[in-house]
Order: sequence, then C-alpha cells, then structure tokens
Amino acid sequence: MTYDVVIPSAGRPSLTALLAALGPGPGRVIVVDDRRRAPSPLSVPDWVTLVRGPARGPAAARNAGWRAAGAEWAAFLDDDVELPPGWRAALAADLAAAGGDVGAVQGRVRVPTSLRPTDWERNVAGLEAAQWATADMAYRRAALAAVGGFDERFPRAYREDADLGLRVTAAGWRIETSSREVVHPVRPAPAWVSLAKQAGNADDVLMRALHGREWKKRAGVPPGRRPRHLAVAAAGAATLVTRSKLAAAAWLAGTAELTWARVAPGPRTPREVLRMAWTSALMPFAAAGWTLAGLATLPRRLRAVPRRPAAVLFDRDGTLVFDVPYNRDPARVEPMPAARAALARLRAAGVPTAVVSNQSGVARGLLSAEDVEAVNRRVEELLGPLGPWAWCPHGPADGCDCRKPAPGLVLRAAAALGVDPARCALVGDIGADVEAARAAGARAVLVPTPRTRREEIEAAPEVACDLEDAVDRLLAGEVRA
Repeated sequence: MTYDVVIPSAGRPSLTALLAALGPGPGRVIVVDDRRRAPSPLSVPDWVTLVRGPARGPAAARNAGWRAAGAEWAAFLDDDVELPPGWRAALAADLAAAGGDVGAVQGRVRVPTSLRPTDWERNVAGLEAAQWATADMAYRRAALAAVGGFDERFPRAYREDADLGLRVTAAGWRIETSSREVVHPVRPAPAWVSLAKQAGNADDVLMRALHGREWKKRAGVPPGRRPRHLAVAAAGAATLVTRSKLAAAAWLAGTAELTWARVAPGPRTPREVLRMAWTSALMPFAAAGWTLAGLATLPRRLRAVPRRPAAVLFDRDGTLVFDVPYNRDPARVEPMPAARAALARLRAAGVPTAVVSNQSGVARGLLSAEDVEAVNRRVEELLGPLGPWAWCPHGPADGCDCRKPAPGLVLRAAAALGVDPARCALVGDIGADVEAARAAGARAVLVPTPRTRREEIEAAPEVACDLEDAVDRLLAGEVRA
C-alpha cells in the first residue's frame, strides 16, 4: 500500500502551516499551484513536488495532482485545513485496512465555531456532515482512473466531490468513513459571501441532469431551500410587474421567514442582523438567477462531456516493450515500466486495445514473419491480451499504404475492432506514430523515449510523460499539449 498526498492551492498563507504539519513521509507530497496569475512559483520545501495547475477550478487542479502522482492511493487535502499530530499514521492505517472493493476512505472534518455561530460559521460547519468532501479524502488511483477522475465541468468548489462519489460508487466501489480527523478553521469572508454561494444552484442543475431527481438523497445532500427561493423570487418579480398586493405580501413573508431562519441560531448582534436582512432580501433572486443560468448553459455543459476513445492502439517497440532493433528473440522482450499498469486501467474501464507495428526487418531479410509472430506472442505473455495485431512487413521504399506514417495499420486495427478510426487513439514513441494517427483521423499521443527526436516532440499535438499518463488523460477525455 502506497500513497501520495495531493494539495491543490490558490496560494493561501495557510499552506505553509499545513506543509509544516505534514512533513516529508513515505510518499510524495504534490502541491498543485492553481493560481490564475503566478509571477513566481509557490514557495514550498524542497521535499514537495510542485505541479502547475490549469487554473480552471478545484476539479481540474485535483486531476492534475493525482495524474502526477504514482502511488496506489491519492490522499487529497484542502490547503486551508490543519492537521493534528499523527495524521499520517492514521491515514496509513486506514488505507492498510481498506478492502479491495474500497475506492475511497474519507476522513472527518471538524470545524471550530463560536457558541452561537454566525451564518457563515454554520455554512462552513456543514463540512462536518458532508458526504465525500475532499477536504480530507483518499481515493484509490484505480477508482479514479476507472471513472476518469473529477468532472471538470464543475468549475467551483461545489458538487464536484458529490459527483465523483456518485460515479465511483456506481462503478461498484465502496467509500468508507474513518476516524482520522482534520480541522477546518472558519476563515474570514466578505459580507456578501452568502450571495456568491448561490452560484452553486447552476451546478445543482447539472447534477440533476447527470444523476437524476434523487441524486441528493444518494449523495447525502440536504434538500436545501431552492424551491422556497424560487417561489419568493417569483413573488418579488410579480410584485414589480403587476403591483399585486398579494404577491408583495408573499414576497415580504418569504423574505422575513428567511431572515429569521438565518438570524435565530446566530449571535443576533446588530451587525449580523443587518447582514442577514439585506442578503436575505437578495438571496432568492440570486438563487433564481443562477438556476436559470444553469438551465441555459446545461446543453453546452452536457455536450462538453469528456469523451473516451472507443479504442486505444499502441505501437509495439519503444512503447509497450523496450526497442530491440529487429528483434527475433522472444527472450529479449522486456515491457516498458508503466505498460502493465496502463493496460490494466484500460481493461478495467472496458476500453479495447490493439497493436500497430512496423516490422521492416522482414523486408530487409533480418526477420521472418514467424519471428515477428513469436515476439508478439511473448509480448502478450508478459502483458496480457492486447487485441488485434496489425503489423507491416514492408520497407521504407516499398510504397505500401500500411507502413507508418501511412494510415493503413490504424485503419486495419480499427476495422478489426469494429470502431470508427476517428474514435481511436494511437499511443507511440516517434513521429511516424503521430503522423499515422493523423492520417487516419485518430487522436495521437506521443510518449517520448531517448530515441524520440526533439522535433518530433515539438510537432506532436499531445505529449505524455509515460504510458500511465497517456492512459489517464485518454480515460478522462482530456487533451493537453
């Protein structure tokens, strides 16, 4: 059992204290610098791995973090939590005790509040009961890969954790709650923070579209006040348009009820009462506006769903196995370091594979077709079934349409799998692999090796650091240069 700790950060000062409490450990600590404007890198200890985030929200930042990790588990922490002594030991014990069907282990979040907490304190304290909150959540890497990680269509720190939990459990994994604990202090917030939080109503629209009417019950999310907010906003709008006294009375009653519901449990200081009064008058309209925005943008957000390839094709030499020029000896076959793990994730996700390989040694008289087939069989003995094999025996001067960079092998493999070449991805280590994919209309991912030329790397539309990175982004539908 191994784990890496992933901490997305917008540059909060609290990060320094968190890293000091965490300290170096058995796995890596990966901080994702997700600031939109970063004139200089975050200041972190030398034992911390710093990864540049895409600055598209916490879902995208966490994806960048766990894909940079290599351990069996990715333990996510928010950059504003505080760790008690022994947190690492408690995490290690939780992960060691997790059965094979456990996809995640959630820690408990404690939020210190005053005796009569303010509205904002109560809002933050909701983390204590939040199901699947990622303030302290360890996910098994295989579970993340199987569902494609966090859905980056959720741009805020809201609902992206519930969405992931629903998809992970739907995929057959269990999520357990442990006794380890972090502290989440209540940080200062502007007076209008409750209005800004209404933006989450747009994400709730997407959640319902993705997970159905009962998603809140399955995700352990309280029903909320949105129906009442919409009714009060409708009454307010009717008051402005029709001057109806009945509508005005309904709006005033609804606003008064909301104000008291927020004032009653709090400190009831003049400042807090005033804040609750004016924000309660605006809150139903903010909730309604964000709900309408969510409905208006829903078609676009649904169309933006990450699309996995229908099949993944691999080059053989230099990609799946170390390149031994004109190899005719099965005993010399050695898998690339990340090949087994990458293929296992594709199989777990149900994505078919195939191999496309140039074998010009046959045309040069250095190999026989039987030699090629024997080596291919050895590759499958070491890596498991790989699907159809499409290989070209021709030399560079033969003018065939199958030798990469021509598209023939890609088209042949796609036909054998019964899929559209345009929905395939080809993973290879040299420019000819990239060009063959392009010629066939497939997606190309280059995984460079020492023999990959610099100009091939610069020309590639997409470059992964290794096979696991390539498969991670293919399963997530992510495209990055």
